[in-house]
Amino acid sequence: MKDYLEYKGYLGSVEYSAEDDCLFGKVIGIKGLISYEGNSVSELKKDFRDAVDNYLDMCQLKKITPEKAFKGSFNVRIGADLHRDVAMKAQEKNMTINAFVKAVLQKEVTNI
Repeated sequence: MKDYLEYKGYLGSVEYSAEDDCLFGKVIGIKGLISYEGNSVSELKKDFRDAVDNYLDMCQLKKITPEKAFKGSFNVRIGADLHRDVAMKAQEKNMTINAFVKAVLQKEVTNI
């Protein structure tokens, strides 16, 4: 089951407010805040798409590069001992640390 919205490479959360009796969300994976809401799923989807389009239009007007939700790289602090163990395991498999970590993450994500 997919509990998020997707449009033009951006992902958005889907949440419910019992207090306001509405659906709402925000774009995931960027520093800026892009939020949206609706009283039905169709309204939420439309407001999400409109919010992304408005963000992209604003970036174009201001001549700034829009943030990409997922660039394909991230930093993880794992501690010196684990770093050493990962490096040794990668070397045993004749892989770079990056390739090893990517393979382990891919395996874990596809086994969920």
